[in-house]
Amino acid sequence: MLIVAVLCSTMRELSSDDRPREKLLRHGAAALGDNELVALVLGGGRPRTSALGVANELLRAQSGLHGLVRSTAGELARIAGVGPAKAAQVLAALELGRRTLAHAPSARVQFRVPGDAAAYLLPAFGSRTAEQFGVVLLDTKHRVIRTAIVASGSLNATVVQPRDVYREAILGAAAAVVVFHNHPSGDPTPSPDDFALTRRLIAAGVLIGVDLVDHLILGDVRYWSFKEMGKL
Repeated sequence: MLIVAVLCSTMRELSSDDRPREKLLRHGAAALGDNELVALVLGGGRPRTSALGVANELLRAQSGLHGLVRSTAGELARIAGVGPAKAAQVLAALELGRRTLAHAPSARVQFRVPGDAAAYLLPAFGSRTAEQFGVVLLDTKHRVIRTAIVASGSLNATVVQPRDVYREAILGAAAAVVVFHNHPSGDPTPSPDDFALTRRLIAAGVLIGVDLVDHLILGDVRYWSFKEMGKL
């Protein structure tokens, strides 16, 4: 009988203080656990399993939030009670979180040191599952004009030409640029190809008259800066 009761439990059977939505309204979002936040995003469960139960299964299958942020819609949809629609809701919520962390709404972000650029780029690009190469256009005071992706590749390779990087710089009237790419493995250690590409970008920037401020390689939560390491 106890097993049946547990299987049949729903959100309605929880006390008001224990229901994620009521708990959030009463105590604030920071009071909720990861599973409770995911349950609210899901919005509902499946027969005989509450949204909280499905959230627990989802987090367990993806090895927690760290795995969840790197998941695809197909991987999430395979969890019983999730499906394509709820998978899309979860991925949309994660992307909103990335964008909120990456951009201040009204401030002109300025790169004074490599850590400033890393703090700006890691939330949006550090956990991507496919490699992307991008450029941040900067004005004369190294304030951000805009960010552009110039190439996307497979899980371990991106083909980048200096002309693609500096075309964006010229079109955006940039005085300087920071280039970046992510390593989907999570390890930002540069490869020999990364060093070779950086040398080509430096040479092209000198010819064009656009300063290459740094080349950042992004991992999940770490970065490698050519400038910081004295390689630029």
